[in-house]
Amino acid sequence: MALPDLIEIVPLDKPVRAEITVPGSKSITNRALILAALADGETTLQGALWSEDTQVMVEALKNLGFEVKVEPDPDEFCNRTITVKGLGGRIPNAGTEAKPLEIFVGNAGTAARFLSAFVCLGNGVYRVDGVPRMRERPQAALFDALRELGYRIESASNKLPAVIYGTGPRAGKCRVSIEESSQFASALLLCARIAAWNVEIAGKNAEELPYVAMTSNMEEVFPKRGGHFQIEADASSGSYFLAANFWFPEILEYSEQYKTKIPTSYRNTVEVKNWPSSEWQIDEHFRAVIDFGPDWKFTLKQEQGKVTRREVSKHFEEVSKRRFNKGIVSRKNDLGDSIMTFIVFAAFKGEEWKFIDLGPLRLQESERVVALRTELTKCGAKVIEQNDTLEVFPSILHGAEIETYNDHRMAMCFAILGLKVPGIKIKNPACVRKTFPNFFQKLAMEPPHGLGVTILDGMSKRKLGLEELFAE
Repeated sequence: MALPDLIEIVPLDKPVRAEITVPGSKSITNRALILAALADGETTLQGALWSEDTQVMVEALKNLGFEVKVEPDPDEFCNRTITVKGLGGRIPNAGTEAKPLEIFVGNAGTAARFLSAFVCLGNGVYRVDGVPRMRERPQAALFDALRELGYRIESASNKLPAVIYGTGPRAGKCRVSIEESSQFASALLLCARIAAWNVEIAGKNAEELPYVAMTSNMEEVFPKRGGHFQIEADASSGSYFLAANFWFPEILEYSEQYKTKIPTSYRNTVEVKNWPSSEWQIDEHFRAVIDFGPDWKFTLKQEQGKVTRREVSKHFEEVSKRRFNKGIVSRKNDLGDSIMTFIVFAAFKGEEWKFIDLGPLRLQESERVVALRTELTKCGAKVIEQNDTLEVFPSILHGAEIETYNDHRMAMCFAILGLKVPGIKIKNPACVRKTFPNFFQKLAMEPPHGLGVTILDGMSKRKLGLEELFAE
């Protein structure tokens, strides 16, 4: 049975102890699929996310002539073991000018950008297109860089649909701006070794931005002649479950080591199994950011044993004094997509929060800055939008029907809000199929594998069974 068009989340009435398995990282999976196709030999990707976005990439590779085998993952229903037979940079299939080979990318930004660069290595003509929202999303910086490398790209608006003329690997140099999306640089870097492209990324310390660094790190360690590659659990998807820890008051206990009261546990104890620690995903720092705000980098250093005990003691004393001062969190430097999770429950943090550098959120699956402000305001939150900043103030929230804008992260963020606020109803909940098809099943499963949340049909108030909560 399909998910209803409207569901209601019933708040948790008691603490839970759970360890949740979340699907693999979409960002890593789609990068790995391109790198596997470029490898000279067969590569097996373990723990690969199987969702709308990654299925789009797999279907595109098959359409381009690659042998791809998909098998179930015994540990996570929404993961797969995917084997790709790489051809060392050769792309088997291509179209002609009269009849280009059609590549459909849905609303998958990674697939749209990565495949646009990838098909340049083929010998023929390709037409890349997506859903109406994908046609609105920026592509110009990537297309301009590909043109600078000597490839012919035809696009009336410098967006999709685009006709791309592949002429194979050709050495060259290009400059790409990542002001609108770091995926432009990643698309080029994934193919740069095979294509002999010299890619210059515009912007101060641009190569160190999290998603660009992820691409460079993956390209460096990925098996070039085939082999095995493990996909990490997705930290953005895990953030929703870690956030559930903060719906019940924390327990502060005096620490002899630090000579002050520090948080030692939460009445909710929700963990994410195999939480990533590679530093590839900026969202792996989610717990530290929401706990200590501007102090999270110090906390991370402390956890890694890079500061002295005296420094830690002094630090916790300072944190306890200014814990409720206004914090500032950056989409560029502190968190990736999980910043949306933080924004949604910031009104409960007992302090004012400012979220900055949110420009990229405007250009994703929905206009996320406006969407977050609109839906939080609908729930009674005081939210001020100015330029690419949102300020969220302590508020008393109430239930509302949440418009998701066909955006998976809007649906998941506000579902977590519903664990605390009565009356939160989610429209079009099936949009989570994009990255986390069994998200609502994870909420509803009994602990320790889920949170034991009751989810109702938003119209009839009937409790939904697990089989009804999967996003087809």
